[in-house]
Amino acid sequence: MKIDVLVDVKTTLGEGPLWDVEQQRLYWIDAPGMRVFRATAQGTEIRAWDVPSRVGSIAIRKDGKGAICSLAKGFHALDFATGDCPLIAEIEPDRPANWINDGKVDRAGRFFAGTMDSQESGPNGALYRLDPDFKVTKVDTGIIVSNGPCWSPDDRIFYFADSWSGEIWAYDYDKKTGKVSNRRTFTKLDTSTGGAADGSTVDAEGCLWNAQVYNGKLIRYTPDGKVERVIDMPVKKVTSVMFGGPKLDTLYVTSMAKPPLPRFPGDGVLRGSLFAITGLGIKGIPESRFGG
Repeated sequence: MKIDVLVDVKTTLGEGPLWDVEQQRLYWIDAPGMRVFRATAQGTEIRAWDVPSRVGSIAIRKDGKGAICSLAKGFHALDFATGDCPLIAEIEPDRPANWINDGKVDRAGRFFAGTMDSQESGPNGALYRLDPDFKVTKVDTGIIVSNGPCWSPDDRIFYFADSWSGEIWAYDYDKKTGKVSNRRTFTKLDTSTGGAADGSTVDAEGCLWNAQVYNGKLIRYTPDGKVERVIDMPVKKVTSVMFGGPKLDTLYVTSMAKPPLPRFPGDGVLRGSLFAITGLGIKGIPESRFGG
């Protein structure tokens, strides 16, 4: 196994690595920097787009010419050609302290993204589903920091984390309707060590990978929630993971250069880098595009 810095653009809060199989390009974001990035598997041909407000996550649209972005207060449509990013749907206008955070698309083309308390202190957030016809449905409530949505390879389980609950949850998932049910604890983290569950992905073997922010660890969990391996990263503030590359066998890892609140730890010169881990002998699953 080898860990390399792929791109060093010092993202204030790098998040949401997304490998698009059709374009053979990697996307990621800088949340408070209000930028969407794209590069090749080797970290070349870097392109960036500015968006109107804080960005929590993105999904490539089915035509590949743009993306759906979860910005601070709503879902937007980013046009890669023009840079335009109009609003699709406003979310939680009655909760000014909330913003939308992590999101991902299911294999039926629906975009799931959750809101979070900007001070990361109260269960004021919720999980939403944006359908290809742009209809918005509230899926779950009582969340402090929404993170890590992803699905099992057979689409029967939906995984999701509330970072400061200390838990990653599993739900029964109905791919036909996009409904979730029977929420239970998939695994529980020891947040007393300073780490919390951030972004996740599921590999081709059905194991869940989670970036544990503030303690610099990547954890691979078996489908029954047991720790299979731990990778110590060269920075503490790792934020999300995604398999990509031509063979889907490179694990891309985002990180943040500056913590969002003073109580969180700093990092060294590699802070904010985008990392690539090779030699794992494990492959990911192609990510889906948004259906609208």
